[in-house]
Amino acid sequence: MNQHNVTIEVANRRLKVACPQGQESALLQAAEEVNQRLNNDKQKGQSLKTPEQTMLMTALNLANDYLTQQRKFEQEKKALHSQIDLLQQTIEQAVKQPKKKA
Repeated sequence: MNQHNVTIEVANRRLKVACPQGQESALLQAAEEVNQRLNNDKQKGQSLKTPEQTMLMTALNLANDYLTQQRKFEQEKKALHSQIDLLQQTIEQAVKQPKKKA
């Protein structure tokens, strides 16, 4: 896949990032999410001593949110598979039952 540089702004810093073609909007949305979280932390008065500490905490919070969503997705996936298995069993039982004569 071809890559090219996309300029984004995070924490008031411009960065050129290599990005696969077609993924530009996802990269821009990710940068916007980071900026929103940084701004939310500033508004809550959760500023740390250095910008690096602030970025690290934001990265940790994003990673935690990602892992939480991943676990939730896996639980939902297991629940759906259980429902599908139950439906398959029900259908198989219905097909195997002899038809009643009217």
